[in-house]
Amino acid sequence: MRTYNFSAGPAMLPSEVMERAKEEFCNYKGTGCGLMELSHRGPEFSEIVESVESDIRELMGIGDSHAVCFIQGGASMQFAMIPMNLMLPGGFAEYADTGSWSAKAAKEAKTFGEVRTVASSSDTNYDRIPVIRHWQPDPKASYCHITSNNTIAGTQYHSFPEVETPLIADMSSDIMSRVVNIDDFGLIYAGAQKNLGPSGVAVAIIRRDLAERTPDNVPTMLRYSTYIEKKSLFNTPPTFAIYMLGLVMKWLKEQGGLSAIEEVNDAKSEALYELIDRSRFYRSPVDPSSRSRMNVVFRLPSEELEAKFVADAKEKGMIGLKGHRSVGGIRASIYNAMPMKGVETLIDFMNEFERVNG
Repeated sequence: MRTYNFSAGPAMLPSEVMERAKEEFCNYKGTGCGLMELSHRGPEFSEIVESVESDIRELMGIGDSHAVCFIQGGASMQFAMIPMNLMLPGGFAEYADTGSWSAKAAKEAKTFGEVRTVASSSDTNYDRIPVIRHWQPDPKASYCHITSNNTIAGTQYHSFPEVETPLIADMSSDIMSRVVNIDDFGLIYAGAQKNLGPSGVAVAIIRRDLAERTPDNVPTMLRYSTYIEKKSLFNTPPTFAIYMLGLVMKWLKEQGGLSAIEEVNDAKSEALYELIDRSRFYRSPVDPSSRSRMNVVFRLPSEELEAKFVADAKEKGMIGLKGHRSVGGIRASIYNAMPMKGVETLIDFMNEFERVNG
């Protein structure tokens, strides 16, 4: 029996993808070598990287206005690359403060220019997304940055702010979990290790004209234009991570694309929230209007019961349910690869745990 991994990341990968990678690990397409041993300049990897980009474009409806880049360093390096490349001279950027990762992004940006907080839910312990209609974004800002899904707080944007400046979104934990209009964004970026593949690569989808802003003093490897012009092959990329990303893209297409996977994700999260809302034992700290479909966080009556919940779940083949160390509680991360069967198994366990311990 396969373990259900509810960790926030690195997260579960589709079983079909893991099996395919297992088959090809030592002998990729009859080469007698594993892909990790083959040159990134060779025909085998060139075919992979071109196919991955093509599939991402197809799945997300990305036109020529945006470039797709594969960059090392994860989303955390993007926190620095974005202001280095896109902060206008003498200008400022706006950041929405909705959790730990958005705060870290803003802190990094302050190294390169002025940062203004356009909205925040810190005064309510990040239990919601600030009401967008109350925002007053400045059209003179270099860009406006949001974190579309907050893994620690368990909140998510269900609609996006309309701004006159380029909208930039850290979508590390909900990219490709639903349909979005790429033309609404100047830049979308995501570490792969939650919804796209293994750790080691970040995907950045950037409007080409924004890459022209980069000042001359930005190092070559930190310039978006480097990745655009060299098709992410300026240096040796994380070949195996990109290969795995490609397998996940094929799997997503086989599921019916993003509209189909969005329906499944809605059903998974709704089933969990329904249980929590009808229970007097489990409690959600998140405002219903902002609940994440990717990271379902909840509390039990005591920390002792929460520790027992995590331990007992592990014995039943479910791991990664402990909440983030900064907030405690329980967190069930149900990204694309988590099957409905995994959520149903968790729900059955929760019902039994409440019956015995409630």
